[in-house]
Amino acid sequence: MAAISASLVKELRERTGLGMMECKKALTEADGDIETAIENLRKNSGLKAAKKADRTAAEGAVVTRVADDGSYGVMLEVNSETDFVARDDNFTAFTDQVIAKVFETKSEDVASLMEGGLEDARQQLVQKIGENISVRRAVVIDAPAGGVVGAYVHGSRIGVLTVLSAGDADVAKDIAMHVAAINPSAAHPEDMPQAELDSEKAIILAQPDMAGKPAEIAEKMVQGRLKKYLAENSLTQQPFVKDPNQTVAEYVKAAGGEVVSFTRFEVGEGIEKEEVDFAQEVKDQARRS
Repeated sequence: MAAISASLVKELRERTGLGMMECKKALTEADGDIETAIENLRKNSGLKAAKKADRTAAEGAVVTRVADDGSYGVMLEVNSETDFVARDDNFTAFTDQVIAKVFETKSEDVASLMEGGLEDARQQLVQKIGENISVRRAVVIDAPAGGVVGAYVHGSRIGVLTVLSAGDADVAKDIAMHVAAINPSAAHPEDMPQAELDSEKAIILAQPDMAGKPAEIAEKMVQGRLKKYLAENSLTQQPFVKDPNQTVAEYVKAAGGEVVSFTRFEVGEGIEKEEVDFAQEVKDQARRS
């Protein structure tokens, strides 16, 4: 059985608002898997929601570039081992070189982009700063005819490209800023992955107030809660972060367009990073000596 650390209990408490003992019990039953613990809590206690995990597993930067006419945009993530290096001028210069190549070639193939000069530059940078540097991913987004691509980067850690059917770059940037802040799951309700809907439905059905309900009543309750879930997690249905009195779709429509899609990068998302307990490391070393 996995050891349940105090930091893991603290994170679950922050994400759910539940008590320490309840969180520790849930983590123990889930063998230390925090996402499983949250799902079980939602099923067993009727917990309505949990904050999304914001712990990322690697350092680095996300950068974007958009054509002057808004016809296309590109986004890139480059990783380093520490945040200190990610703020270094040499790292920034290298990142600028790579995004320029992505913008010029409109290629998302990182391996081919790095062939030759850029790979040499990466290796020289690694030798100079003493940390591993990797170009993780790139994306190229084209606007439809008459449409526009907008971009926003928050603190170099979160980058977003949005596509509107019409409008101007400022509106597209506003929507990108909203996506960076709110992190919707899909652009439109109909874009929500079926697997995510199935998972949410299973959680709803397992909640205490669903017990003993006739099938037709239960189904109506499920559909109502799924509708609310879609509204809360679909970009176009969300209250616009700059003006909560209107939805994102309404804001874009007033500017003469519609939301087509968005792409969001967050530094290190999905990468496992070993958490080092330096105090424990020193203790262990002292015992061995």
